[in-house]
Amino acid sequence: MNVIIVDDDALVVSALTTIVESAGHTVVASGSSGREAVRLFETHQPDLLMTDIRMEDMTGLDASKMILDRYEDANILLITTFKDDEYIAEALRVGCKGYLLKDNFTGIIPAVQAIEAGNMVFDSNIVKSMSGTSRRKKLDELSERERDILELVADGLNNKEISERLYLSEGTVRNYISQMLGKLELRDRTQLAVYYYKN
Repeated sequence: MNVIIVDDDALVVSALTTIVESAGHTVVASGSSGREAVRLFETHQPDLLMTDIRMEDMTGLDASKMILDRYEDANILLITTFKDDEYIAEALRVGCKGYLLKDNFTGIIPAVQAIEAGNMVFDSNIVKSMSGTSRRKKLDELSERERDILELVADGLNNKEISERLYLSEGTVRNYISQMLGKLELRDRTQLAVYYYKN
C-alpha cells in the first residue's frame, strides 16, 4: 500500500513513517501543509493519505475536500490531537475514511488495514464520547430496512445515493433517518455513523 503522510510536526511524520513502513507499506512522500497534501496526492495518487487537521496554510480537512472533489475514491485518514465534534462531522461530510487521535499509536496499523479493506475507522475514544446514551440502545430496536439505511449512512452515502441503492424515494429515506435519530436519541448523521461502528 502506497501512503503519503502530511503533518506540520516533523517528529510526527517520522514516527508515522516508521510505524507504517514497519507493517510493510511504502511511504512514497511526506509533507507539512494542506497545500502540500493536495499537490503530493495529485503527483503520487497514493492508496492512502494520512494527514493532520490543523496546519498553517490550509487545514487537512480543506485539503481533503479538494482531493475528494477531484478523486472521489481517495482514501484519507485524519490523525489529530483534537477530539472535536465539528471536525468529526466535517470529516464524515467530505468523505474521509477515518479519524484517529495521535496518542493512539497502536490503532494506526489496524486503521490502515481497515481502510485497505474498504471500511471506515473512528478512534475508540471518539466513539465513546459521541455515542452517549446510544451506547445503551440496541440495534434490535431498528427495523431491517432501518438497519440497511444505517449501514449506508455509515458508508458515507447521501440520501440520493441511498434512495437509488434501495429503490426508495429521497423523502422516504429522510423519514427513515428521522425515525432512527428519534429511536436512538441521536442528533445527526454523524452520530448515526458512529453508533453503527460502535455497535
